Amino acid sequence: MNNYLHYKGYIGSIEFSEEDNVFYGKVIGIKPLISFEGDTVIAIKEDFHNSVEEYLAFCKENGTQPEKPYKGSFNVRIGADLHRRAALLAHARNISLNALVEDAIRHSVNLP
Repeated sequence: MNNYLHYKGYIGSIEFSEEDNVFYGKVIGIKPLISFEGDTVIAIKEDFHNSVEEYLAFCKENGTQPEKPYKGSFNVRIGADLHRRAALLAHARNISLNALVEDAIRHSVNLP
């Protein structure tokens, strides 16, 4: 089952509340909170699209750049020993630490 909606480069999570008998979600990968809901699949998709459109309109009206998810850059905090070991391995392989981390993530998410 795919628990995500996609629209204009934004990704929305999908959850279900048995208690309220409603689907709900939020846009993931950005700081602003953009939520949506619906009692059918069609309704949640419509509300997701409308919520993204409202966010984009709000940004335009306020002269701000909409935040884009997953720009390809993020900070990772790891222990000092792991950092040292990773840096030494990258050096031994004659690659950057970024390349080593990218390769490890690519392998973990099963991308070629």
